[in-house]
Amino acid sequence: MDVLVVGAHGAVGQHVTRLLAEHEDHTAYGMVRKPAYEDDIEALGATAVRGDVVDRSSLDDAFEGRDAVIFAAGSSGEDVWGVDCEGAKHCVDAAAAHGVRRFVMLSSMGADAPTEGPEELQEYLAAKAEADDYLRDSDLTWTVVRPGALTDEPGTGEVRTGPDLDWEAESGASIPREDVAATLVTALPTASTHGVTFELLSGETPIERALRNPLSA
Repeated sequence: MDVLVVGAHGAVGQHVTRLLAEHEDHTAYGMVRKPAYEDDIEALGATAVRGDVVDRSSLDDAFEGRDAVIFAAGSSGEDVWGVDCEGAKHCVDAAAAHGVRRFVMLSSMGADAPTEGPEELQEYLAAKAEADDYLRDSDLTWTVVRPGALTDEPGTGEVRTGPDLDWEAESGASIPREDVAATLVTALPTASTHGVTFELLSGETPIERALRNPLSA
């Protein structure tokens, strides 16, 4: 598949871009908004393309001709409604307009109940929830992945998935960004993740096996 990574220069996005570039079945295109990032994307083995999620009109060239999209962009709390919500919606619209049927969304654990999350994250979670709903209401073949707290520890290749891993009970529960990226890439061709929203934490099940039934906690 020709796969567009939105947010390719981000902490998760760089892992996603590298994994796609290394995969024999995929060709990676990393979307960035700054020219200064292009060399970094090329160094990961992908083709750099330009686009800014807050500007819908800038996305057409990046989305044209792609088979799938992985949305891994984030505002780092600086513009949650502009990037994490409206930016994601713009990408859903661009995918639909250009016949890109497969869309994998990086969301967040707790987005199903934003007001129950930590106070400092509630606005972010509400923005992610709105974006998730927009994707799920589309005609695209979608998957929504909601990881817990992200770390920079090396990936283990083993995770735990489920429909509701309980934010409070799992307070502080985390997962390496590298494992999140591997889950997003593995989900692309995995039919059991189509039309599914699932939460994700570090665990003891290999990613490919976990995604055969991602709603089994």
